[in-house]
Amino acid sequence: MERLALISVHDKRGIEEVARELKELGFQIISTGGTSRFLRERGIEVIEVSDLTGFPEILDGRVKTLHPKVHAGILARRDADHLRILKELSVRPIDLVICNLYPFEKVIEKEDVDLDEVMENIDIGGPTLIRSAAKNFENVLIVVDPSRYSELIEKLKKGVDDEFRRKLAIEAFEHVARYDAIISNYLRKRFGGEDFPKSLTLTFELVQKTRYGENPHQEGALYKILPDKKRDGITLARKLQGKELSYNNILDADSALECIREFDDPTAVIIKHTTPCGIASSRDLIDAWRKAYETDTYSPFGGVVAFNREVDLDLAKELDKHYLEVILAPKFSDSALEVLSRRKNLRLLEVPIERERSTDISLRSVTGGVLIQDKDIKGIDPGEWRVVTKRKPTGNDIRSMVFAVKCVKHVKSNAIVFVKDTYTVAIGGGQTARIDSVFIARKKGGNRLKGSIMASDGFIPFRDTIDSAAEAGIRAIVQPGGSIRDKEVIEAADEHGIIMVFTGRRYFKH
Repeated sequence: MERLALISVHDKRGIEEVARELKELGFQIISTGGTSRFLRERGIEVIEVSDLTGFPEILDGRVKTLHPKVHAGILARRDADHLRILKELSVRPIDLVICNLYPFEKVIEKEDVDLDEVMENIDIGGPTLIRSAAKNFENVLIVVDPSRYSELIEKLKKGVDDEFRRKLAIEAFEHVARYDAIISNYLRKRFGGEDFPKSLTLTFELVQKTRYGENPHQEGALYKILPDKKRDGITLARKLQGKELSYNNILDADSALECIREFDDPTAVIIKHTTPCGIASSRDLIDAWRKAYETDTYSPFGGVVAFNREVDLDLAKELDKHYLEVILAPKFSDSALEVLSRRKNLRLLEVPIERERSTDISLRSVTGGVLIQDKDIKGIDPGEWRVVTKRKPTGNDIRSMVFAVKCVKHVKSNAIVFVKDTYTVAIGGGQTARIDSVFIARKKGGNRLKGSIMASDGFIPFRDTIDSAAEAGIRAIVQPGGSIRDKEVIEAADEHGIIMVFTGRRYFKH
């Protein structure tokens, strides 16, 4: 008796070719609605599922394959007991299932898609076929990915091994799990469900494997969260040249991208170990680059640089003087690429830099679990700030403070940033005591700190930070406020004639 293959696919890439090969290998093909029409129009004989089951497709095709004669044929073990039952019930074993699902992801990409259309594209019979076949993988082959068709035919000709069967079963369960996760998350958002439900199922798709993880003895990979409708961020980056991106390159590039999206004017951001070591906005990118670099001339070595405008020839010549790991920008001119191509290992990433950000969650792993929060994308409104000292800021001071706050929120806590106008002159962060961050920034900034504005990511708990900043000659401080010692800190600022503004918002970055 000929073997049976059940084919029910929405994605019909390669299905004509694989069906012809299966016929040559002696398979009879069972098919449903659209797939059977597709194959018959191309001269391939198929058995309609309704002919196999003796039951018609009903409810506008919602019920086609949900029938005992289909699922018994797929789920039956090939032992004497199960085969006897199949024979008694006139059910034929099905040895191969080729199935992929309704295009739910594509449907929800549409703007203002109608809910009825969404619900009609939730596949029911398909996932059931796939799960049934994958459960019985020792006896039934299940193929969900068109890229597997040629390998399938080759295996059927030469002999199907257990490893291949197991690989296909894993892919099948992953396919269905991905599908269900996308549906549940979409409907939860559309129906106004909880942001942090009791059970949260996310699905990811591989973007690339990295050469290794954080260190050479570790392995690593980059995945994107699905569905990627309106997705932004580093997963959209297109590498124009250079070595394969490392795990750390991707982390640094992501930090650079998140930081530079704060700014409208031509801006340069230099990142080292996921924290900025120089940020500047200016009239043009070359000036922004020079000011950002002057913040700390040591740390940019081997760093990651991001720009929010096209990198042109003149800027490329400036960058070519330095050893950098990655340069990220929305575009590179042809002449810039020609200059930078001399550095064969330098990675150039072209990535959209949109000011408007997605409201997606932020994930961080912990042992045995994951921490989740919404992204810190709320705008900065100086109208909500409070001046707490005798001296008051000017309009230019407020402008520089806004810039400083945008910078400090991307520096590792305890973060301190000194700025003039719209460029950093010193950055200190990642310390266990805020005074130590001030010490580091003062050491790096030296005399350039005179007349600058200092921003702190968290409240300043002791006056020693104020005293140290005053010794450096700063003009003003912008900080969240909220310490039990605020009065003492404000008095210290008044003693030194320093302007102080409370924002009321903390920006820790652990």
